[in-house]
Amino acid sequence: MSLQSDISSLVKSVGLELYDVSIVNENDETIYRVSVVCNELIDGKKKGVSMDACVELSHLISPLLDVTPPVSGDYRLEVGSPGIERKLSNINQFKMSIGEKVSILGTNKAKYKGILTKVEGSKIFLDADGEEVEVEFNNINKAKTYFEW
Repeated sequence: MSLQSDISSLVKSVGLELYDVSIVNENDETIYRVSVVCNELIDGKKKGVSMDACVELSHLISPLLDVTPPVSGDYRLEVGSPGIERKLSNINQFKMSIGEKVSILGTNKAKYKGILTKVEGSKIFLDADGEEVEVEFNNINKAKTYFEW
């Protein structure tokens, strides 16, 4: 099994879902960032990820990284939510974001905004002001969720 699939199994064991794993450098420090989401709905909205769940996951993931370091040299493990506004870079992230507001920039410079209603194969479907919009995943240059106050 790969490190990411092992981490995914640990994340699922606490009732969450792995959103992304990344290695970033900030202020001369290497950070191994594990982002998780909750798929549980409360009043039609996704439940947030608690700080306690992030701490618990850190304690579960840390021994795994001691055995299989994700990077050479020093790094810091960071477990948290990817946030309410986040990049969508793969089909699975789109699937985890169904029901949320999404902004898409197509490779043809077309812009789409709406509620992500479904993902079928490589097709992304949005409700843009009552009109269904279909976008092929391979025709997406950038995509992100967004929040309106």
